[in-house]
Amino acid sequence: MTRRTAEALVRVGSLAAVRLLARAVADADDNHADWLETGVGDARAGERGVPDIAPVCGQLAHDPDEAVRRGAAEISAWADDMSG
Repeated sequence: MTRRTAEALVRVGSLAAVRLLARAVADADDNHADWLETGVGDARAGERGVPDIAPVCGQLAHDPDEAVRRGAAEISAWADDMSG
């Protein structure tokens, strides 16, 4: 469930979707974080047309919620690692 939800949120790619994912990442234990990262990777490795979430993560770097900022930074790092 966690993996598929993360994948779906990345595929949506909206500010609200990625914010929800970032909040989940910030609150996740190591096991859930691994599944969330896998879901992000699944979305990026799948179909063409998946939105680039890096700009959204950049916007979330200024979110008033510190947990969202931290989660967005983690997602951005995952995306960078998957690109290289």
